[in-house]
Amino acid sequence: MNVAVTTAAEGFPRRAFTVDDISRMIEAGVIHEDERFELIEGEIVMRAPKNVAHERTKSALVVAVIRALPDHLTVGIETTLRLTNTIMLEPDIAVFPKELFRKSTTGFAQLDPGEAHLVIEVAASSLAYDKGLKARLYARHRVREFWVVDANERITWVHTGPSDDGWSSIVERGAQEALTTPALPGFSMRLDEID
Repeated sequence: MNVAVTTAAEGFPRRAFTVDDISRMIEAGVIHEDERFELIEGEIVMRAPKNVAHERTKSALVVAVIRALPDHLTVGIETTLRLTNTIMLEPDIAVFPKELFRKSTTGFAQLDPGEAHLVIEVAASSLAYDKGLKARLYARHRVREFWVVDANERITWVHTGPSDDGWSSIVERGAQEALTTPALPGFSMRLDEID
């Protein structure tokens, strides 16, 4: 599928879209439901195509997370999260309570601030975006723990202590260091173990 993409004209006003607008555009066929995009502060942001390193890393993380899930939690894989009426993100992995796995009236999963125990973004070509803007958005919406995993260099940045101003702690973990999280007590993996 070919989609026309343009670069925004900086300094000019733009129309801010809502999640409801996006839902109607998908229903009308203006946006194809398989297109990769996120809604950031009302602006549609196209996502980079996935590559082999991204998919291999994401798959290994998904398997490890699922194996460690306690009964009261579930995992969303590329679940569209509606954080506000103008912010809709699609993390690679999101861990949250099973009873919150619901859909909004627009058809997009909606988590209230603080309900996501762990969000993981795997980055191959989007590292600056994930470590910058998306990290700030997840902190502002009180995701308890946020990881950015560099699929190429196999480095993970573990963000904890969310606030309006960012994260109180960001720890870099190398490929040989074990990744653990309070959200998943039995979870432990190293990125250098990924084939």
